[in-house]
Amino acid sequence: LAGWINRQQQDAIAYLQEEVAVLREQLGPKRPTFTDAQRRRIAVRARILKQVGVPIAPRRRGEMSWEEFLSAHWEVMAATDFFTTEIWTMQGLVRYHVLFVIRLAIREVKVVGITPEPNSEWMKQMARNLVDCETGFLLGYKYLIQYRGTAFTKDFRELLGNSGVRSIRLPRKSPDLNCYAERWVGSVRETCVDRMIFFGEKSLRHAMAEVEIFYNHERPHQGLENKIIKPDFDEPKIEGDIECRSRLDGLMKYYFRKAA
Repeated sequence: LAGWINRQQQDAIAYLQEEVAVLREQLGPKRPTFTDAQRRRIAVRARILKQVGVPIAPRRRGEMSWEEFLSAHWEVMAATDFFTTEIWTMQGLVRYHVLFVIRLAIREVKVVGITPEPNSEWMKQMARNLVDCETGFLLGYKYLIQYRGTAFTKDFRELLGNSGVRSIRLPRKSPDLNCYAERWVGSVRETCVDRMIFFGEKSLRHAMAEVEIFYNHERPHQGLENKIIKPDFDEPKIEGDIECRSRLDGLMKYYFRKAA
């Protein structure tokens, strides 16, 4: 009886697997969308499988995990995102968008552009700037992690792709997959944006330029063994008077030893 039941279950599972395969063939590369109720139903069934040690989605041959993908392409991978802040203008309070890119291996950050509305034409120009043959921040890079926001248009991705930079679009509501960009947003808010009131676009641009210099050339980073990304000196000095350089009226401070 047990053997007969087991065969019945195996036949049912085989049928369901084949049915799923057919549906996937019909969908093609498109991912199916689910309602919240459907996600909950699937999650309940997945928990039962996990408890008995059955893999929910066995790894297919040749498939690479996200961690393995990052490790394999770390040196040629960057990430991008926006953050927003308000500016006082002649027309009142206006929300501005700040687009930035971070090189993951060395954590170097570039504020690419600032605009009240990142429309399609503006985004295409940002893509051209990033892959410019002389000054492009993505020269030598092959992958750019980005969210599925509407600002990252198809034209933006195609312009990057034509220059050899592939856009890696992350699933929705997955900030942990773009954690380095998220961490930089937290840093810039903590050290600058949340502590300042901006009057006009020029003041925001000045602040972002100062933040970029401080972050890349002056601030030690714990994730890099307390090293500076691109220091202005060859070797740190261990002797001499300690001096302080401040930016934005003391919001950011850099301590260093004066050269002899």
